[in-house]
Amino acid sequence: MVDCLSRLYIFDEAQKLIDDYEKYNPPSPVMYMAILSGARNSHQQILSKKIYDRMKILFPDEKETLKSGSILLSNTYSSVGDYQEAANIRLNRIKKLGTKFNQEYHGQNSREFKANDRSHPQSKEIHAKAKYISDVLIKYGYDYDSSWITRPLDEDETIESVLRTHSEQLAIAYHFVQQENPKFIQITKNLRVCGNCHLVSNKMPEKVLDLFDQMNIQPDQFVLSTLFSACARLANDRAKETGRKLLDQMPKHFHNDNVLLTSAIYMLMKFGDIENAENLFQMMKKKDIITYGAIMKGYVENKMYDKALDLFEQIPFALQNTSYTIIFNACAQLANDRAKEIGRKLFHQMPKHFHNNNVLLTSAIDMLMKFGDVETAENLFQMMKKKDIITYGAIMKGYVENNMNDKALDLFEQMPLNPNNVIHIIVFNACAELANDRAKEIGRKLLHQMPKHFHNDIILLNSAIDMLMKFGDVENAENLFQMMKKKDIITYGAMIKRYVKNNMYDKALDLFEQMPLNPNNVIYIIVFNACAQILNDRGEEIGRKLLHQMPKHFHNDNVLLTSAIDMLMRFGDVQSAEKLFRTIKKKDIVLYGAMMNGYNINNEPLKCLQLLEEIKQHGFILDECVSTILINACARLGMISRCQLVIDQIPSYLYNNQCIRNSLIHMWGKAGFVENAQKIFQSIDNPDVVAYNAMIYVYGLNRMGLEAVDLYRKMPHHLRNEVTYVCVLNGCSHSGLLDEAHSIFNESSQKNKQVITTMVDCLSRLYRFDEAQKLIDDYEKSNPPSSVMYMAMLSGARNSHQHILSKKIYDRMNILFPDEKETLKSGSILVGNTYSSVGDYQEAVNIRSKRIRELGTKVKPGVSWTEFNGEILEFKANDRRHPQSEEIHAKAKYISDVLIKYGYNYDSSWITRPLRDGETIESVLCTHSEQLAIAYHFVQQENPKFIQITKNLRICGNCLTYAFTLLDGVTKLIAKIWQCKIIVRDANGIHHFSPDGTCSCRDHF
Repeated sequence: MVDCLSRLYIFDEAQKLIDDYEKYNPPSPVMYMAILSGARNSHQQILSKKIYDRMKILFPDEKETLKSGSILLSNTYSSVGDYQEAANIRLNRIKKLGTKFNQEYHGQNSREFKANDRSHPQSKEIHAKAKYISDVLIKYGYDYDSSWITRPLDEDETIESVLRTHSEQLAIAYHFVQQENPKFIQITKNLRVCGNCHLVSNKMPEKVLDLFDQMNIQPDQFVLSTLFSACARLANDRAKETGRKLLDQMPKHFHNDNVLLTSAIYMLMKFGDIENAENLFQMMKKKDIITYGAIMKGYVENKMYDKALDLFEQIPFALQNTSYTIIFNACAQLANDRAKEIGRKLFHQMPKHFHNNNVLLTSAIDMLMKFGDVETAENLFQMMKKKDIITYGAIMKGYVENNMNDKALDLFEQMPLNPNNVIHIIVFNACAELANDRAKEIGRKLLHQMPKHFHNDIILLNSAIDMLMKFGDVENAENLFQMMKKKDIITYGAMIKRYVKNNMYDKALDLFEQMPLNPNNVIYIIVFNACAQILNDRGEEIGRKLLHQMPKHFHNDNVLLTSAIDMLMRFGDVQSAEKLFRTIKKKDIVLYGAMMNGYNINNEPLKCLQLLEEIKQHGFILDECVSTILINACARLGMISRCQLVIDQIPSYLYNNQCIRNSLIHMWGKAGFVENAQKIFQSIDNPDVVAYNAMIYVYGLNRMGLEAVDLYRKMPHHLRNEVTYVCVLNGCSHSGLLDEAHSIFNESSQKNKQVITTMVDCLSRLYRFDEAQKLIDDYEKSNPPSSVMYMAMLSGARNSHQHILSKKIYDRMNILFPDEKETLKSGSILVGNTYSSVGDYQEAVNIRSKRIRELGTKVKPGVSWTEFNGEILEFKANDRRHPQSEEIHAKAKYISDVLIKYGYNYDSSWITRPLRDGETIESVLCTHSEQLAIAYHFVQQENPKFIQITKNLRICGNCLTYAFTLLDGVTKLIAKIWQCKIIVRDANGIHHFSPDGTCSCRDHF
């Protein structure tokens, strides 16, 4: 009973039992030894000394008992850091009681081990394995308890190096040498297991709290320290409540116990309660290096790396190896200029005896790799005499993080050690990133040879699934997924994410709906992305439902909300996206980028540009992504002055960014400012394929087909790709360059769907319908029909007023593409317009009625934008919304009258419906949106010299003629009369109308 009470540190009760016993019996040394052992465990050196002095009086002849008591007493002093007194007790014991005492050993299968034993034939491997086990424990957060060190450390020793070579740990290591993954180990020890070794073997913090709840005693320092450690490891609601309550009720005289307060600080840090941990730290009068280490480690674990470095710079003590490791980790995570300076300086000044500490050197390698200083990390790795599996893992992981995946695989193949689970994960990740033939071979071989006991490691299997998915090996990834007995949310996330990356959106949504777990924020993001990409009724239903059911605490996750906004924008639900955007309190630049990109997707570039003002008000700096989105908005709007205004606000350093320059080429081209696009292209020393394609596209868009062909000829052959052929053939198509188109098409080795479609469009624009049909027929011999090819022919039939051919093509489309409602709707409009162009309004009405009945009424309205004095204005056909609409319509009528006076005849074939009462051909055509935009400029200026218009649909043939007006030598039409340059961009390209009455398209509408 005395032993029981002493183990629970109830010493008063234990002493009372002894006193009662001694009233009728002689004293028992065993009882006193029980109390002495309890005093050792609770680090109570004064009580320990008192008991031992009493034992010397009571049992002067029991030398062996006194010797054992002396050892416990000296160990108690050592546990509180008083090594001098411990040495004095030891010397006194040797002088009076002799040197011989029991050494610890472990017997196991006839194997015996003593502390730091080197007698076994495999001692080198056993000590190496003990070191490996120790490194793994440290990696998983284990802290060695220095209170179990019973003497001062030698210069080349560390707390870890002493405690890991206790006899029981060497016995455990022996089993791991004999078997890769032993399932059962039994050890017999002649002495008691030290507290450190006990904690390594039995991590049961919940049971510690259970036992405490059953105790009806006031805990002493040691019990409190144990409880604080248990609460720190758990860090759940119960642990937080218990730990804080214990700390609040802790007696004042315990506030001088550094060991206890350090464990309390560590606990609070684990709770994320930084403020109270800091307050407790500041309150401590005598801080040691372990206390500093506890709070610095807490800062690192709470991702407060700058605070860890601030405190490091205030430390008044020499650093321990663990201090170096903590600071290296903080510097690695920050990896900014300050961290690099501190980390490199600390590494350079590190004492030589630490150069044998693998844990420390491994953390230094990790730090250097995160700095991007691969060379120094490699040199340190090469310098290390004894490399273990964790060291190899650190440098291989560094290679992967620095996108040097081939080097990671090189080192893996040279590694003389068997890979552990961490190495498997790193190699799988490297193979996934490369996904080339070598990576596929290594990855599949490693997976095939993977030990069976790794098949229960979810993290490892998740990385294997990710690798297989990146290889495009969906079947084997699915098999591995099905084989897993325990799947966590990350497993489901890996599968769903890779389905999305492999464009298998339905499979992604299927698995999501089968998932038995509550989705975390990552799952929300992946599923929102899948719904955004699939863009069908099912995807929209799932996406909206998931967003509606999203827990409130996710409403602070900007990454998640960004993906939700992107999804809504891709649904075309701008209003809901705006509503969600307004609810977000802390917006970042990425969130603004998603919103702006959404406006671009929904053809609302003005709203995109308006957000730029908000960004500036918040003080956000434009990055590459948002700058590209802004440039794309300008490109969509196509107004030269607005383009210049916006790009002047983009940081100058981004102008050297190749992606930005390519976007600028595209933007200036879409704005019709070809000269600026050329300047940017010519400023690039070695244009890449994107730059060449962008410039060829710009020439084609601006009806400069000859220039497009010329640049194509100058482009290095190895750079040409599918996009190149599409761009140059488009240029030929819009400029009527049939011979050049034939030549380029015939020399193309990439005659895929897109290239053939572009050639069909070129032939159809020149009314070469038989040739176009032959291309389609040849294509369909080995491929499914393409609606885009038929739409190209249908557009050509409309331009050439061939209503019978138009009807024939459309009937064929109805058979081939019954489910493509939007395509059939557009085709129906073209067929109806073709019939109208030949005066058959009744058939046009019939076609329209059928379209409304079968396909719906919603048709995209024609809209034109123009800019004057920095203001963007929008016009629709016969628009009356503008405050000056009366003057604008009057000016349109005036311009029309002038044109008629100069001999212009309106083309009635562009009337798509029967005229109503009071209407004339002229009154209908002169109020098209682009004509009202031109009239607006003439209202604002008597004689405008430059007019720019952007139209969402293609410009009609009449308006094209109206704009450049080159008919039968008439010289006094708009461009000629007012000597005005007009740029009109429609859905197909850009028309540059010059004052000499010519158009850049050379009459190829």
